[in-house]
Amino acid sequence: MKLFAFGLGYCARDFIARFGDLFDSIAGTTRSAEKAAALGSETLEALVFGPDGEDPAIVPKMLAADVLLISIPPGVSVDPVLARFGQKIAAMRSPQIIVYLSTIGVYGDRQGEWVDEDGQPTPTSQRSKTRLNAEKAWAAIGRSRDKTVHILRLAGIYGPGRNALVNLREGRAHRVVKEGQVFNRVHVEDISRAIAAAIAHEGPGGVWNVADDAPSPPQDVVSYAADLMGVEPPPETSLEEAEGLSAMTRSFYAENKRASNRKLKEELRVDLAFPTYRAGLDALWEAGEGR
Repeated sequence: MKLFAFGLGYCARDFIARFGDLFDSIAGTTRSAEKAAALGSETLEALVFGPDGEDPAIVPKMLAADVLLISIPPGVSVDPVLARFGQKIAAMRSPQIIVYLSTIGVYGDRQGEWVDEDGQPTPTSQRSKTRLNAEKAWAAIGRSRDKTVHILRLAGIYGPGRNALVNLREGRAHRVVKEGQVFNRVHVEDISRAIAAAIAHEGPGGVWNVADDAPSPPQDVVSYAADLMGVEPPPETSLEEAEGLSAMTRSFYAENKRASNRKLKEELRVDLAFPTYRAGLDALWEAGEGR
């Protein structure tokens, strides 16, 4: 098989590191020539797609691929991959598996209730509305007999280099408390497992929530990380009084839901490596994170 990844970001690189042996060739895009030079290797061809221009090799590599992995987020109003290459992908009559990395943000606010893939998405933020539109466009391409499209709705991503242990060490951790608030999370390794399972799935394309078993209050995660490190956690503060939070971080607190992963486990048969944030942080601490 040949893999082409639109967006050689955190998730795509982890997937390639763990499952690259599944493919005879791997190519993908990054936003700058400097990043392409840094990421390119004997086993990975990195091509520029972004402000620095567009490598002409993208189209033939994309069309020759058996699997397309799409992890570039949409812009304010449009998915850049669909806008530039959607028609070519849809028109090509060779079979392809397309895996689109989306977000559980498309469900909007559910006031802490559980939501699964049968639930009607009701996005509230503009970025989630744009993401849902992108999902629909990729799903439309999947209605062709030549294309199988899997949409993976990801929870909040953490893993090596991106976790509460690192945030505590660097002084960026907050324990912001909002009554009843929980967030859904997933370790990047489990995202990679989900991508691999979607590619191997013999049934039709589908939509899959990719989240762990334990939606939890954000302050609990910071407290657990502090316990592992043997340090005092930062003081609890209300959302209204919290300082140093970005506008995007604050916007996350406007939505509260618990995303079910039942379908991921039962239909894609994904065995989570880290079913809770505790298991994930334990492994990261043992690997030297936060030290």
